[in-house]
Amino acid sequence: ELFVKGTGETTDIVEKEMYTFIDKGGRSVTLRPEGTPSVVRACLENGLFGQLPVLKLSYIGQMFRYDRPQAGRYREFWQIGVEAFGSADPSMDAEVIQLAYQLVTEVGLKGISLELNSIGCKRCRPRYVEDLREFGKRHVDELCGKCVERIERNPMRLLDCKEERCRIVMKEAPVILDYLCDECAEHFAKVREYLDLLDVPYAVNPRVVRGLDYYTRTVFEITAEGLGAQNAVVGGGRYDDLVELMGGKPTPALGFAAGLDRIVASLEAQGFEFPIDEGIDCFIAVLGREAKPVALKLATSLRREGFSVEMEHLGRSLRAQMKTADKLKARFTAMIGEDELKSGRITLRDMKSGEQRSVEEGEIPYILRRGGFSDGADAPS
Repeated sequence: ELFVKGTGETTDIVEKEMYTFIDKGGRSVTLRPEGTPSVVRACLENGLFGQLPVLKLSYIGQMFRYDRPQAGRYREFWQIGVEAFGSADPSMDAEVIQLAYQLVTEVGLKGISLELNSIGCKRCRPRYVEDLREFGKRHVDELCGKCVERIERNPMRLLDCKEERCRIVMKEAPVILDYLCDECAEHFAKVREYLDLLDVPYAVNPRVVRGLDYYTRTVFEITAEGLGAQNAVVGGGRYDDLVELMGGKPTPALGFAAGLDRIVASLEAQGFEFPIDEGIDCFIAVLGREAKPVALKLATSLRREGFSVEMEHLGRSLRAQMKTADKLKARFTAMIGEDELKSGRITLRDMKSGEQRSVEEGEIPYILRRGGFSDGADAPS
């Protein structure tokens, strides 16, 4: 019920793509196909609206849609979601869009294109929807089967169709920007003005409508090279009516979702060099059963200091343990054996330089933090 009401009864997500089933308790369960309705419900149930003048939230998680798998599209996929509640001002639109653009830029995507549109509000959109419906009826013989069904139920989805023949037909369709009321036109102009101020490049595309029913006014998509036809990596917009629709007070809002799988697939197609695992901070070699308690205590102590640490648990030879330290790309190796237990000190090896010293246990965090041995006075006495 949440997604039928929030996402929209006539959207492809609700009609064809949701995983809905009856569980063993006889309850209807749906795997979330997108995040915004869930976030709105969570805010309403927990009284988050009103705690701040503008409430900003973000999340990362899995979504599920029964869709035809394509490049970068999976039936279980990951999204980064961003939502901002409380402001109808165009400056908030610009801030959210700038954040989305910065996100895809900083991860290293190339061939980025930001497309922007306004789909009006519940005052000016109905006239456009009716004219679009009449346009669809005049071209019914040229449209795909899905779009023929959409003519009556949700004409704006005609603009979202990826079928080539439908895209050709819709090039001649009425343009939403010609129908905007004065308030929506002014809002859209201000959004563009702010994006220009922030040096965010964009193109106005009146065919961008997004596939969700709750959008109002600003909608946008960001595409990237490498994914073919399904090249959108970020999509979002304003949804000023959704909170009220779900039982809350009228609350302006907007947000976006970034597809992590698509971003990674696009980066791979562009030949991006992904960061290499830099290894762990310290491997602890254990020589003899008596050394294990000391090693375990040291490993725990270093982890609590924020270091990544592995230790030996199999009782192997020092040579075998050092091979493991190399495989783990350990920056240092701490060796604890009979001699160390007697002296109360630990043998620490710098795996880069090969230098090896006998040190107090308390010195190790300082050496790890410095990235090498030093004769300076910053270590504890």
